[in-house]
Amino acid sequence: MALRVKWKNIFFICLGAALVAFGLVYFNMQNQLAEGGFSGIALLLYFLFGVNPAVTTLLLNIPLFIIGWKHLGRSTIYYTIIGTLALSVFLQLFQSLPFRLDLQNDLFLVAIFAGIFAGAGLGVIFRYGGTTGGVDIIARLVHKYIGWPMGRTMFLFDFLVLSFSFLTYLSARQTMYTLVAVFVGAQVIDFIQEGAYRGRAAFIISEHPEEIGDKIIKELNRGVTLFHGQGFFSKQPKKILYCVVSPREIINLKRLVNTIDPHAFVTFYHAQEVHGEGFTLDENKNPIQR
Repeated sequence: MALRVKWKNIFFICLGAALVAFGLVYFNMQNQLAEGGFSGIALLLYFLFGVNPAVTTLLLNIPLFIIGWKHLGRSTIYYTIIGTLALSVFLQLFQSLPFRLDLQNDLFLVAIFAGIFAGAGLGVIFRYGGTTGGVDIIARLVHKYIGWPMGRTMFLFDFLVLSFSFLTYLSARQTMYTLVAVFVGAQVIDFIQEGAYRGRAAFIISEHPEEIGDKIIKELNRGVTLFHGQGFFSKQPKKILYCVVSPREIINLKRLVNTIDPHAFVTFYHAQEVHGEGFTLDENKNPIQR
């Protein structure tokens, strides 16, 4: 079966690898901060023995490529090989460039930007179907054959790498800043992968549901669903409106509801990921190009 490879995906996977490599070289390596996963092992070997992370990253992943090629999807492994090769190339490139950020006295700023670059790079890579190998392949295999959730395997591996880094070359201060970087990176990954499609869902209980629903459709151009419920205490029938808006539309929705019914009962909650018309599809049900 021929592999269906998209050049757009390859471009963004390489871009993501460049961001990850930039963060590792100019923030982690220059300031002796650790990292989780195979990148953490590469940094560990670099700080202890002077081994080039560009070489380590590639060598550690070769056995996993062979195993993954047999047990995981071919497209996934193909993009993973591209991502890993790109990461090694950019690690070597950035190490050879005479560029240094003078941030040794501000490790908090270093940790924030290390997390931002790692999270942004990995988020882009994941969003376009790739990985940088390492723990991701191990987690997929463990999930397939043992049934462990991927998050549990990745957390355990990261914990072991960071613990060993702390026992060998990290000070307590550097360890805490590394944890800051890892936390920031995780948040940025989530934002890159899902941020464009996040929304706010609203339940509206009002004595004027039809009027509010009409206004939401006409003024906010959002769909509305009407549920029929019943007040538990009063036993009276209730009409409940449900709609999803983007975060920037919450204020307009509140103002609209308050204008029609100041006594309406409204609850908002985070819709972690939204797919469908108005978010990922246009009015003709075609994908929105972002």
